[in-house]
Amino acid sequence: MDKILSIQKKLKAPKNQKNSFGGYKYRSCEDILESLKPLLAEHGLRQTISDELVNVGDRYYIKATVTIKEDGEVIEQGCGYAREAEKKKGMDESQITGTASSYARKYALNGVWLIDDTKDADTDAYQKQKKKAPSLTPESEKWDKAVENLAKGAVSMAKIEEHYNLSDSHKNKLQYEARQLGEG
Repeated sequence: MDKILSIQKKLKAPKNQKNSFGGYKYRSCEDILESLKPLLAEHGLRQTISDELVNVGDRYYIKATVTIKEDGEVIEQGCGYAREAEKKKGMDESQITGTASSYARKYALNGVWLIDDTKDADTDAYQKQKKKAPSLTPESEKWDKAVENLAKGAVSMAKIEEHYNLSDSHKNKLQYEARQLGEG
């Protein structure tokens, strides 16, 4: 588990892609993997990602599972889901499935590796983010609710971080508690 935490601390997956239509920056699954591969090799870990088609009612979801192994043993696992759009202009059905797979994989990676959108501490953007965001600590009244909502999947870690000023240790603790609650 120390190797996972070490990689979570070191991993930097900046949003280097730009959506020219929407005018926003984003990171792709490939961007995350490019940043991750050297760290996995450094720590002697092997990562695989698999997809599974899941039917819920009349809708299909892609369930992506990230599995981390050390010496052949699973030491960490996480999932992400994305729903296939019924139609998407300019795409055939296989492209729609591929898009859902990419999203599901990206969110599974985000969950396992605690990838967030915090700003670099040396930037003005970070200082503005820090000033506007209230603190969320294990002692705060909203901590248990945040853990519960994260465990239920009612809110994402990214959304929690968007609203609260979390230290790295609090992020790790929140994620850990949510996993424990989700497994219990």
